[in-house]
Amino acid sequence: MTTTRCYLNAMGVLCSAGDSKKAVKESLDSLQAALTVTDKFGSDEELPIGLYHGELPVNPLPDKKWQSRNNQFALAVLEQINTEVAAAITEFGASRVGVIIGTSTSGIAESEPAIREWVDAGEAPDYYDYGLQEMGATAQFVAEVLGVSGPVYGISTACSSGAKALASARRLIRSGICDVVIAGGVDTLCQLTVQGFSSLQAVSNSRCNPFSKNRKGINIGEGAALFLVSSAEKGVELVGVGEGSDAHHISAPDPTGNGAIRCMSAALSDANIAASKVDYVNLHGTATALNDKMESKAMNHVFGDEVFCSSTKPFTGHTLGAAGAVEAAICWIMLENNNDETLLPVHIWDGVNDPSLPSINLVTPDSKIDDDIHYVLSNSFAFGGNNISLLLGRI
Repeated sequence: MTTTRCYLNAMGVLCSAGDSKKAVKESLDSLQAALTVTDKFGSDEELPIGLYHGELPVNPLPDKKWQSRNNQFALAVLEQINTEVAAAITEFGASRVGVIIGTSTSGIAESEPAIREWVDAGEAPDYYDYGLQEMGATAQFVAEVLGVSGPVYGISTACSSGAKALASARRLIRSGICDVVIAGGVDTLCQLTVQGFSSLQAVSNSRCNPFSKNRKGINIGEGAALFLVSSAEKGVELVGVGEGSDAHHISAPDPTGNGAIRCMSAALSDANIAASKVDYVNLHGTATALNDKMESKAMNHVFGDEVFCSSTKPFTGHTLGAAGAVEAAICWIMLENNNDETLLPVHIWDGVNDPSLPSINLVTPDSKIDDDIHYVLSNSFAFGGNNISLLLGRI
């Protein structure tokens, strides 16, 4: 039986590092982390946050249940691929186009002041609608804007949500349920996430420092990335997917790295690609003590200490439900560009090795790949051990 090949034909991206493919590439090339120091989100101290400061499009839908920053982010990245999406709807019909979007916040930022007002005044304000914070709201919003009627749903598996949406899109394409899927992740900042991760003592009050002996935790961020997924050979191929749920702990990863090893190995096996063929790995790289130790063990086990790798979270912050999609977007940019414009994201840190971590080959400003980049792996490891690795390939 022939397995349908799956491609990410077009991509739109927005985060603190930029609001287009070009802007994100320039930010990564310049080695400038785009974080904002603020106490805007209710933290006890000022924290570096991956906050997007640019203009957002006006929401075209009047119903109050659609009026969230999350939906504006989705609209902004959708506009970047509007030509390709419109052509696909025309070619295949609205009923053959699905929408799958990963998120962890949805419209919670808009619900927070509404619930506070509800508590103080005894009734909900007129602008509040519970639909704002439903996990499927942004997927439904995108489908409503586009007028498509294929399968529409949200995925909320914490930090793996955006990557899981791409894996789910591939299943819809391969099963014949859809001809095209708009898939990715969207997550915007709110007090719940900033204060929640602070309560876990997982947040750093300085720029995150992945894999350093001096690492102190994550920087929260916001972002969005959406892809047009189909079987048409255009863009970047989604070559392999490895998913798992080790259920080791509600928030801490399996310290052995076995869950991560299984996902990376499964992605390679799914693609029938040897580990030696992978040119670069985008690490989950949160800069928490437990994640970095686990991931370095897993990386060393699967790839040894030769494959180039880096965490791009110092550039974007940890965009939570959007992280898997935003980092897949960075990998997409790497593969789409020709050799003269090769992007190899530098690992930004203080350079202080942790002797307790196995050796991995972190990208430096002097690192170079002599040939085109052919295969790139992206890791997303979430709460509950809900893990995924995506293997992308150049066409």
